[in-house]
Amino acid sequence: MPARDECLEAFQWLAQEVEQAKGEALLMRVERFEGLSDAQLIALFQEARKADYATLDERAADLEKTLVGSRKRSPGDDAQARDLVARLRREHAEIARIDFFNGPTGAQVASRLARIEEALAPARPETALPAHATPSAYRNKHWVTRPNPHVDRLSCAWLIRRFINPRAVIRYSTTPRSDEVAFDMSHGPFSHHGNLCTFEVMLETFGLHDPALAVMAEIVHEIDLHDGRYARPEVSGIEAVLRGWMSRADADREVHGIALFDGLHAALSPTPSPARGKRRQTQNRAREDRAGVSVDRG
Repeated sequence: MPARDECLEAFQWLAQEVEQAKGEALLMRVERFEGLSDAQLIALFQEARKADYATLDERAADLEKTLVGSRKRSPGDDAQARDLVARLRREHAEIARIDFFNGPTGAQVASRLARIEEALAPARPETALPAHATPSAYRNKHWVTRPNPHVDRLSCAWLIRRFINPRAVIRYSTTPRSDEVAFDMSHGPFSHHGNLCTFEVMLETFGLHDPALAVMAEIVHEIDLHDGRYARPEVSGIEAVLRGWMSRADADREVHGIALFDGLHAALSPTPSPARGKRRQTQNRAREDRAGVSVDRG
């Protein structure tokens, strides 16, 4: 297994269980395998997962073909198909968990499952999104949203702090001021549009389309709208965590929400390079500064 913290911890627990069963365990770190370059070793890992993904993709392809070829589908048929997609998503997540080097086949299967989910989703009414904007145009803005933030508002606050301004002023109030940009409120440029939650609207408006953000948008959408459009395996766990914070103050919820979405984005992103790791260390230091969080019940 790769030399990662989670892999090391798994081996440590396994070694402990072996010793508790009166066995012997030796945990070793290998710098390199004789005769194998890093690229060759990664290729072997990816080839092993490729076979797993291929089996899953075959079942997904059969389902997709059935949906495309079916001229009339009953609500019961769609419900059954959604259950199957949910199972396929869970299986994909299990394979991805041990796909340590993010083989390209996994992304192809995920793309097919996304197409199936789109085909099964209710039609979106046509609606005009806010005009495209650049993060720099909003860098010095003050923001406001409703009190008691849940998944959509917390994810938007994270997006603002990570992609627009780490020290943004975000206020929680039912009454926006004239100099504030409202989000997830009845008035303001960033809110629900048709079947899009506010997080999705902000991604589209600011042109933020990296794969990890796209998956996060599906998770936020399903927790926020519960319309069955996306059967993401992460939804129930994240929703349970968010419910556990319902009694906390708004600013406290935001601090925890930022940490939650930081972790989710990191988990969904490709394996970081050393240079990216240095950037992440810099970001971690910036995250310690929570300036700009304010609460106003007025």
